[in-house]
Amino acid sequence: MVHIKGLEGTFDTVVSKYEKMRPGYAPELYQTIFDYAPIGEDSRVVEVGSGSGQATLPVLQKGCELVSVEYGENFSKALREKFKDYPKFSVITGKFEDAELPKDSFDLVFSATAFHWVPEEIGYRKVFEILKSGGVFARFANRPYTCKNEPELAAKIDSYYAEYYNKFHKKESKPKIEFTEDKAIELANIAGKYGFTDIKHAMFYRERVFAAEEYLELLGTYSDHIAIEESIRNEFFAKIENAINESGGTITITDTMDLELARKA
Repeated sequence: MVHIKGLEGTFDTVVSKYEKMRPGYAPELYQTIFDYAPIGEDSRVVEVGSGSGQATLPVLQKGCELVSVEYGENFSKALREKFKDYPKFSVITGKFEDAELPKDSFDLVFSATAFHWVPEEIGYRKVFEILKSGGVFARFANRPYTCKNEPELAAKIDSYYAEYYNKFHKKESKPKIEFTEDKAIELANIAGKYGFTDIKHAMFYRERVFAAEEYLELLGTYSDHIAIEESIRNEFFAKIENAINESGGTITITDTMDLELARKA
């Protein structure tokens, strides 16, 4: 998803839809984290940008204390309700860069498709500051690539993005680029600039198939799409829906999940 400055709060307007439509993450991704950073009942953990909590449960199930730092008030309320049976779970509503968190106190800080909202220098320095010696930062994300093997449908949808999305956001049309392992390595190495060591990365893959109506629900959870003026967005989405239905009724997303791991010495 494109990151457009100033749209951080738009997710909060679609909490239930976000919970339904956004994918979770591969079990193998979590296992890679836990192999690198064993987490148990004595561990203290911070999650940056929990959203609807899709990445939260596998960590909570380790029995740790988990502090969620979530910017959206509606998401924060939903998180408290969703994980009310976990007494060691708590939520701080606000931006990570503003949250008051004790120094040298946490075994793991993790962020799932959210850390791009935090200014790099502020974010990495704060993560390093609040981790214990030996503590771990895990940053991971899902990178969807639409119509990888459907060039005609891809071309139609790209033309609608140029006509509606790019025009509204005043952006130049650019070819889609699939997320690569080289990019994951580049992201992983950022941590080295801020004192982290033992830097590693891993990649995971899957495919998802959507009917046209389902795909529009998914697009309706993207902040940059929500921000488009409603009448324009409705016309934009209608053309995408028609294109999918004319192309057999389904659309395929190829997901690349990248994980970057780093340790505070």
